[in-house]
Amino acid sequence: MARNSKKIQEKRQNVCCQNSNLLFYISTSYFHLPQRKMSNDGALARFVPRFNFSARELGSAADFNMSSGDVIVFLHIQKTGGTTFGRHLVRNIDLERPCECRAGQKKCTCYRPGKKDTWLFSRFSTGWSCGLHADWTELTSCVPAVMSAGQRKYHYITILRDPVWRYLSEWRHVQRGATWKASLHMCDGRAPTLAELPSCYPGDDWSGCALQEFMDCPYNLASNRQTRMLADLSLVGCYNLSAMGEEERGGVLLASAKRNLRRMAFFGLTEYQRKTQYLFERTFRLEFIAPFTQLNGTRAASVDVAAETQRRIRRLNRWDVELYEYARDLFLQRFQFARQQERREVRQRRQQERRRLRLGRPAAGRSRPRPEALEDYMDNVEQWR
Repeated sequence: MARNSKKIQEKRQNVCCQNSNLLFYISTSYFHLPQRKMSNDGALARFVPRFNFSARELGSAADFNMSSGDVIVFLHIQKTGGTTFGRHLVRNIDLERPCECRAGQKKCTCYRPGKKDTWLFSRFSTGWSCGLHADWTELTSCVPAVMSAGQRKYHYITILRDPVWRYLSEWRHVQRGATWKASLHMCDGRAPTLAELPSCYPGDDWSGCALQEFMDCPYNLASNRQTRMLADLSLVGCYNLSAMGEEERGGVLLASAKRNLRRMAFFGLTEYQRKTQYLFERTFRLEFIAPFTQLNGTRAASVDVAAETQRRIRRLNRWDVELYEYARDLFLQRFQFARQQERREVRQRRQQERRRLRLGRPAAGRSRPRPEALEDYMDNVEQWR
């Protein structure tokens, strides 16, 4: 993916003055690194693929057309770093027509060049138009109705996080008084009944709840949240737990979540910020102005959790644990695949440049050849890995 590196570097140098709010959000958003041997940006020192994926599943180009009816739909799962990523989408992409974000307003206007038509469906552009933290089941039935005008092509994206730390982060969030009671949980045209989805607490919120209490509630949607929100819930009777056994239900949801993840145009991982940025840019041919930041530390990471408690959290989130390992494998394979493609593209351009120089032809758009341009490009790519 050829970059206008000088233009992007100038914007990166000036972004502090032009968009101090963005840098505030970048610098104050913390992401936990699992306690494993990691190289830069959370990459394992020796990554060995466990799953087989086709070239089509690994290929990252989404054929996104900003000027037509294409829409990026962000499925925002709670406590995955989605708020920071969502702000990147509206404030940090180098666009011909940047999103208009006004002080004091929660939503930005993200129109296509020359049109009053949005290209982004997300919390910070369209708001919670399909409900608070709408899941895959809700979005796929709701988004086409909301974006009804004209021919549309939807590109679904999401961010996943290590399930243990995501679960602890949600507990800390709920402990501080947060709720998602406004979520609709629509499935097959209706919301779940109180009998299908009981509350874990009697009052207005669950502030001050202990971790043990949080884990003990059998109706707690924090458990396996990522699997449930990425799966087609109609396959298991929505929130009717009597439709099938617990083991069968979990297996169906996990298989559905994996299938939908493979088919998504893009997904990122909280623990791999730079690679997430790189894959998004490769997928949509869009570039971020300021690089993503990987910082070590969250409220969840500050909690001293006993080993047995961590094991229990993993058991409570067994489907999410399996989904995350699958997602991580796919993500890193996609990254490797994209890097190999990029190197091939650079080699081809170098060969074309050398061939052009041998023939004595001037490069298009400039009077004198500059064979070092591609080397500069690769240096710039490596700088932001």
